[in-house]
Amino acid sequence: MKHIIIGGDGFVGSHLAADLAAMGENVLVCDIHKSGHAHYDRVPFQKIDVTDAGSVESIALTPDDLVYNLSAKMLSPIVTRKERHDFFWPVNYHGTENILKWMEKNGARKLVHFTTDMIYGHAVTVPQDETHPANPLGEYGESKLATEKLAQGYRDRGFQIPIFRPRLIIGPGRLGILVKLFRLIDLNLPVPMIGAGSNPYQFISVFDCASACIAAWKADFPNSAYNLGSDDPPPVKKLLGDLIKHAGSKSILLPTPAPLVKLALDTLDAVNLPIMDPEQYKIANEVCILDTSKAKRELGWTPKHRDEDMLLAAYTEYRKARTAGNKAQRSLAA
Repeated sequence: MKHIIIGGDGFVGSHLAADLAAMGENVLVCDIHKSGHAHYDRVPFQKIDVTDAGSVESIALTPDDLVYNLSAKMLSPIVTRKERHDFFWPVNYHGTENILKWMEKNGARKLVHFTTDMIYGHAVTVPQDETHPANPLGEYGESKLATEKLAQGYRDRGFQIPIFRPRLIIGPGRLGILVKLFRLIDLNLPVPMIGAGSNPYQFISVFDCASACIAAWKADFPNSAYNLGSDDPPPVKKLLGDLIKHAGSKSILLPTPAPLVKLALDTLDAVNLPIMDPEQYKIANEVCILDTSKAKRELGWTPKHRDEDMLLAAYTEYRKARTAGNKAQRSLAA
């Protein structure tokens, strides 16, 4: 038996591969790119492209093998409205379809699959549990919801597919849209908030996502969906205020009228000049908290990382990268 991590060179996959290898498990990482992760000295890598069925089928697979699908196109970088379908669907949906067909052909039936809390759209209930209505606000959420429906068809044919719906994943290795926030703080510029910032904002740590995959394996791949999010998220204005203080910045938080800001962002999006994805800004001032009690109850999983600590750690990583980049530039100039 081996653990095959599709998209395993990326954010969650690299941490999962390292954790499984540390446990003495047989691991194979498959991805389109290979980075310099330290665990590659003991974990084999195979280059594949999930959008190419033949490429996926080149992976050796036995009925006892366990598969983790962590391949995805995310909401960063921001792309225009007319580009979104072709940006998200080939990897998110058709890639998942190729993986499931490959597994069925080879008799493997156990898959951990990641989607997103973005399938929910606007918050109807607080907190949002896994029975919350699914009404995604854009192509990203729609592509991910389509994979859940696809997975259900395979469950009906005997597959075991636990599905994870995480909030915004942060941690070492990916900063995404946070880079824009960190730049404002570094430049001592005002940090605008959509609304008053009184609503909480929930993250989930990359480490907690990796531990959820292991919990699903240990629970024998239950056929269910699970929210992943932190416990007790603080209000946006406290989260950002603490970050500004930590950074020693002179930035101030700037509340804005949410309806007017959203109208302006809608207008920019309509003329193909987006600065945020609609799936991000349309819910920015809403109370969107995932109820994670089901994962705790059924998988024995508990998030160990706090939102405040995760954001500060992300900023620290950003600063280290900026410092290293500046040193490299000075060295070249010299």
